[in-house]
Amino acid sequence: MAKKKVKEEAVLSENQAVATATEATAANLVPAPEENSIAYKLLSLYHLQCICSEIDKIRIERGELPNEVRNLEDDIEGKKTRISKFQEEIKEMNEKISTEKNKIQEAQALIARYEEQQNNVRNNREYDSLSKEIEYQTVEIQNSEKKISKVQANMEIKTEEIKNLETELKEKGEILTQKKGELDGLIAEHEEKEKELMAKAETFKEKVEPRLLTAFERIRKNARNGLAIVQISRDACGGCFSTIPPQRQLDIRLHKKIIVCEACGRIFIDEQLVKEDKERAEAAAQAAE
Repeated sequence: MAKKKVKEEAVLSENQAVATATEATAANLVPAPEENSIAYKLLSLYHLQCICSEIDKIRIERGELPNEVRNLEDDIEGKKTRISKFQEEIKEMNEKISTEKNKIQEAQALIARYEEQQNNVRNNREYDSLSKEIEYQTVEIQNSEKKISKVQANMEIKTEEIKNLETELKEKGEILTQKKGELDGLIAEHEEKEKELMAKAETFKEKVEPRLLTAFERIRKNARNGLAIVQISRDACGGCFSTIPPQRQLDIRLHKKIIVCEACGRIFIDEQLVKEDKERAEAAAQAAE
């Protein structure tokens, strides 16, 4: 019985120690910024930036593969379009050849008729007139034959081009299959994490007013490293490294308004504000344990 009582007292003493530590942590904890305050908006943007940077890192790991796949797809589509165009042109050329062959047949029929008529002429005038008609139809046949030869030469060129394009298309198709396989593998590897991060990003976007969110996304798009909100490091902008005057640094620490870098347009957030937010998160995690 005495041993049981000593054990219970030890457990109570341990619980009191934990409670005291939690109270001490809570007493030293900096209060969270009020919703809709500048500090709250800045922290929401900062958390959104951290998530976006994680997503960027995942996508950077994919390297140039997405661009390579898109370029290959565009190239293949372009070649298919060219093949289709050449095939249509060849079809039109065949129609032209058929038209010219019909002209030749008509001219040959006329020549045969004129030659037959020459056997029954009554004078030289009629004979000469028929001879001129025969000569004219002969020239027409020659013109049609020249046109056919020219069209056939173009057809051979187009047919060869189609053959080359089909060979290139097959090669590009094999490369595309390989690249898409690599890309699909990388996407599958990070798919769940990327979805989770994107869902978190949407949550933080809801906490930011539309006007500020639009500005944030515009800055991110134009920034080379994708950073839209940065801290000051060694008296300089954490994005473009331009020197920030002391008075402007003081204004940033007061976070009474949104302040941007005059050189690159990035939004500033005070280092202390980020530090306090991190301390709050760690204390909350410890309390939850």
